[in-house]
Amino acid sequence: MIKVLFVCHGNICRSPMAEFLFKEYLKEKGAADGFYIESAATSAEELDNPVYPPVKRMLDGLKIDCSKKRARLLLSSDYDKFDYLIGMDEKNVRNMKNFFGGDKDGKIYKLLDFTTENGGKEVADPWYTGDFERTKRDVLLGIDGFYKYIVKN
Repeated sequence: MIKVLFVCHGNICRSPMAEFLFKEYLKEKGAADGFYIESAATSAEELDNPVYPPVKRMLDGLKIDCSKKRARLLLSSDYDKFDYLIGMDEKNVRNMKNFFGGDKDGKIYKLLDFTTENGGKEVADPWYTGDFERTKRDVLLGIDGFYKYIVKN
């Protein structure tokens, strides 16, 4: 089983979007049983809050239920628990590396590192841009690239 943790600042927009879109993507590929997926925050600002309403509406529109999801904080045990810790931007990656005291096993990535089209770029933050469709496109591009990376390796 491959264990993946998606991480963003508050765990109410981008990382839960990635968590739930990737779970749906895996169902469509018939690969859901091979993965364990969660998401978390690097900040306690939104702790225990539900998915941000515009993200929830977008997921609801895709018939994806995220109603039970509550923002949770990154835990020190997450580094050993997960095979991949995937941040949405460079700040998330930096925060994770600081929190874990580095990345000794090479588990920390940015989501768009797995794409050739947007490789190295960051997933747009809809909290600031208000553009949830752009963020969804970035996330879908990243999870497709990530899945192809996993299949190849």
